[in-house]
Amino acid sequence: MASDNHEEIRAQVRDRYGKIAQETPGSSCATACCGASPDASLRLGYSPGELSAVPDGANLGLGCGNPQAIAALQPGETVVDLGSGGGIDCFLAARRVGPAGRVIGVDMTAEMVAKARGHAAGAGAANVEFRLGEIEHLPVADGTVDVILSNCVINLSPDKAQVFRDGFRVLKPGGRLAISDVVAVQALPPELREAAAALTGCVAGAATVAEVKAMLAAAGFHDIRVRVKPESRAVIRDWFPGSGAEEYIASATIEAVKPGAACCAPACCGDPRVE
Repeated sequence: MASDNHEEIRAQVRDRYGKIAQETPGSSCATACCGASPDASLRLGYSPGELSAVPDGANLGLGCGNPQAIAALQPGETVVDLGSGGGIDCFLAARRVGPAGRVIGVDMTAEMVAKARGHAAGAGAANVEFRLGEIEHLPVADGTVDVILSNCVINLSPDKAQVFRDGFRVLKPGGRLAISDVVAVQALPPELREAAAALTGCVAGAATVAEVKAMLAAAGFHDIRVRVKPESRAVIRDWFPGSGAEEYIASATIEAVKPGAACCAPACCGDPRVE
């Protein structure tokens, strides 16, 4: 039964975001989802320079932060973006890793992948590719990735623990997670948790900070840091006006490291350090 429920949730998410991919900016669907509108990206941590540097249409306004701000990407690195959508974070990452680097966007929605591929072709982004797949089962080889990015997507997964396990699998030793997502700061009331619209709008699927840390540690990650951003309250209020969602969830940055030879942090050589 749990598996059936997982597939039902994935189908809801796939249907919702497939429709968003086909909508024009500013339409009723695009403005009813996580991030509210592309303009909200400025309030969530992107600079005007970053937003102007990506292909037109790549920013669908579906994020809840800017994972680039914590990723510390370096030239030549391989990056995977979980739930890449229109491709905004992939295109920004591609600029940082340069022609010697590689960026792979993974999304389970065919319409989103087609949209992002069109943006990449139009921009001539040779070091970016987009693959159709689920973030719980990444179409990426073991131990080949330096950095995993994600922006307001993992909360939508019905099996977040598996997302982190598979992320651990594809990372190289010393590889790292740099994620923006929403977390629950207190228990969600039934009316928010059960509403399908809220589920696909980044509310009902939110895990608590303690749950996120526990899942990352169980997957094998060390040096785990989850930082809640109180300033996100106003943005979340705009996502679901009148629902009171801002009382229960907040945007957060989530970082973690896969221990190994490439990691020189003390946490990689001993017990996990969880902040």
